[in-house]
Amino acid sequence: MRKLFLSAIVMLIAFSTLAQSDEKNFPKIPSVTVKTIDGRDFNTADIENDGKPIILSFWALWCTPCMRELTAIAEDYEDWTEETGVKLIAVSIDDARSTSRVLPTVQGRNWDYEVYLDANSDFRRAMNVNQIPHNFIINGKGEIVWQHTSFSEGSQHQLIELVRRLNKGEDISGH
Repeated sequence: MRKLFLSAIVMLIAFSTLAQSDEKNFPKIPSVTVKTIDGRDFNTADIENDGKPIILSFWALWCTPCMRELTAIAEDYEDWTEETGVKLIAVSIDDARSTSRVLPTVQGRNWDYEVYLDANSDFRRAMNVNQIPHNFIINGKGEIVWQHTSFSEGSQHQLIELVRRLNKGEDISGH
């Protein structure tokens, strides 16, 4: 009986150690000041969605795949938010010469996203974005759990599928 009890204690300690080693430390969104679309300063460390996932999408007016991706997502975005609670934040990396065209573009395409302007590219550099479109999925704790560059027709469906899996508590970092 004593051996059985000791074996159970050893197994419990082993499982506890194993469970702790499986926990991943994901980076958080860095603190950088960007502009809101109406010209106010905004600290990116304050990005949140009441514990629900966030898609952070870096884009620019000159980036055709970015425009196609954000337009494709806009077609289903209302359904996505109702189903998963996800919020999409579009970060324009257009420089100061073209930021005045961002708002008319967003309104003209009926994008119902939160939009920030990163005209000096501080946030882009802090997030290590080297090419666009570049999407990140942020979990409810504000941790960056997935990222991807490029867009192809239909890839927006993979994006929402990852958000669904995240909402189920699955680890999506390896996808």
